[in-house]
Amino acid sequence: MAGVIDTSEFRKGMKIEIDGEPFEIVEFQHVKPGKGSAFVRTSIRSLLTGRVLQPTLKSGEKVAKPDIEEKDMQFLYEQGGDFYFMDTRNYEQTFISAEVLGESKNFLKESINASILFYNGKAIGVTLPNSVDLKVTKCDPGVRGDTVSGALKPATLETGYTVNVPLFINEGDVLKIDTRDGKYLTRVATAG
Repeated sequence: MAGVIDTSEFRKGMKIEIDGEPFEIVEFQHVKPGKGSAFVRTSIRSLLTGRVLQPTLKSGEKVAKPDIEEKDMQFLYEQGGDFYFMDTRNYEQTFISAEVLGESKNFLKESINASILFYNGKAIGVTLPNSVDLKVTKCDPGVRGDTVSGALKPATLETGYTVNVPLFINEGDVLKIDTRDGKYLTRVATAG
């Protein structure tokens, strides 16, 4: 246990430990009823499983501060379902499984920098930049005259991820993709 945090210090996004498991505070609300003692209604998300709990804590109650470390690392390569990253400060390498990465694996390309979250020395999560530039490797050509506003077609990106894009996108184009929801943002460069 690295320390304790009082409920009065709660902030959105803060990491806490309850029953030996690390959580991130999603929401919290200090409640002071007319009768009885004050309490804090919280919504917390597990950093290990992703499940959301809504415990009620007494005001002034103390919770543990988890042994969490965040490191800036660079993605190197993928091998057999494991994704290898290198610490940009000391060049140490570590791997993260595809299940820990979740949807983030769809946006990883060589040399991309990411923030890796470690709990007790074990990698438990990845935070990518809000957007990444990826090349379209497979896409049906847009048909001239197909100009229905807002029409979309599927395009496969260099990482193997498929995203819906406007009809004017072609193979070889480089697109900016939002890593938080996996949606197309804009075209960065055209093929050729």
